[in-house]
Amino acid sequence: MNVSSDKNRVLIFDTTLRDGEQSPGATMTHDEKLEIAGLLDEMGVDIIEAGFPIASEGDFRAVSEIAKNAKNSTICGLARASFKDIDRCHEAVKHAISPRIHTFIGTSPLHRAIPNLTMDEMADRIHETVTHARNLCDNVQWSPMDATRTEWDYLCRVIEIAIKAGASTINIPDTVGYTAPRESADLIRRIIETVPGADDVIFATHCHNDLGMATANSLAAVEGGARQIECTINGLGERAGNTALEEVVMAMKTRNDIMPFSTKIDTTKIMHISRRVATVSGFNVQFNKAIVGKNAFAHESGIHQDGMLKNRENFEIMLPEDVGLSGTSLPLGKHSGRAALRDKLEHLGYEVGDNQLKDVFVRFKELADRKKEVMDDDLIVLMRSNEDAENDFLKLETLRIVCGTGGPADATLVMNVGGESKTAICQGDGPVDAAFKAIRQLHPNTAHLSVYQVQAVTEGTDAQATVSVRLEEDGNMATGQSADTDTVVASARAYIHALNRLIVRREKSGVGGDVREVSYTDPS
Repeated sequence: MNVSSDKNRVLIFDTTLRDGEQSPGATMTHDEKLEIAGLLDEMGVDIIEAGFPIASEGDFRAVSEIAKNAKNSTICGLARASFKDIDRCHEAVKHAISPRIHTFIGTSPLHRAIPNLTMDEMADRIHETVTHARNLCDNVQWSPMDATRTEWDYLCRVIEIAIKAGASTINIPDTVGYTAPRESADLIRRIIETVPGADDVIFATHCHNDLGMATANSLAAVEGGARQIECTINGLGERAGNTALEEVVMAMKTRNDIMPFSTKIDTTKIMHISRRVATVSGFNVQFNKAIVGKNAFAHESGIHQDGMLKNRENFEIMLPEDVGLSGTSLPLGKHSGRAALRDKLEHLGYEVGDNQLKDVFVRFKELADRKKEVMDDDLIVLMRSNEDAENDFLKLETLRIVCGTGGPADATLVMNVGGESKTAICQGDGPVDAAFKAIRQLHPNTAHLSVYQVQAVTEGTDAQATVSVRLEEDGNMATGQSADTDTVVASARAYIHALNRLIVRREKSGVGGDVREVSYTDPS
């Protein structure tokens, strides 16, 4: 491969903001997209796929602003195989220090039937659209969607066409997570050996996790000759998700003896961005998730604990510090001061200004009065929980619950609705049901509660609970999240937070905000 002086350098292409955001309910706000893009840029991601510019005015604005702000990463936008899509994509990414257009079309028999094109007609369209993209931008990536189920001869034919038309990166997507590691490696290897001009481009791999093999398939593809991995933070993505960035990066770093490949990723930033993506997407990380799960570096059994005390290498193949975890978790208490709080937050990856510290310190003291010890995880959710913006239409003021054994629960809720304080008293099958009914009484809506999830942050009866709520209304989805030592209060705040986000999306839908305005087929 003549495209790089370092034969073993693997480019990391992060698509959290595009493919990851397509997870039902994971839509991020404009500011959240900019924040995540900034973190990706800082951690050393080579290419950030910032969105699908033609999908909506909101997507276009986000991609455009990310392109203008990026300091190091190549900023990529997605476009279907049409001049209109490609022009809009170029308009969004053109201000980046390093812009890229990523255009795609489905090449398998099933996907060719979608636009109802013959093989020859599709080949002509690939030539025309890749050429058009290359005339606008020096850096063009092309993807044959559902490549792993495309006929071999036709796949080679269209890849050669895309290379001749000017594509400098050829992505081979396993769109439905169908392939296996041996197939993944062999496919890339055979393409490079067979297709004319393959030595002059970078081959990428984009794997889905439907059979739980996305990470294995991506690493196998690299062994087969791919030098770009497409992935997302926490493996976020449609259905079972995508290849997880943290998994492939740490696998190559930890097993460099058998996978002698390198990336530019600052792995010490992994935990912080994992937590932020979990927060803004509303998709909590499972406890036993590789690398970033809460239990990834936890040891409970006596044999394991004894072995760890004698030599941590007995049961740990990575250092927690390598992914941004602190070696110890010393708690703070109600007597801790601002300096100690700032130091702890900085150690956890949060940079806070004086005004923000003042606000966080007040909430920290309130929490410390209710908890004997405030642990690292408590502080992380404390930083997450400042979700109630001053201009939110709905704000929780007070909530009182009365429960009887075997009977209904009564909720007395005081909520600020558009600047006016209102009260509702409702009964429900339980305290959460009663609280939600009271909220709906004060703010009538038709939103369907599709997800309600409670997760304890730390141990003990005084542990904070993080509650995630996902609402669906008129085709829009919104996720709310909140944490409190009182699960019912956290539930009410999360529900209100989701309603506020739905209100914003409803307002924007008429003018082309963050709501998807076009239907399209996912290239991944």
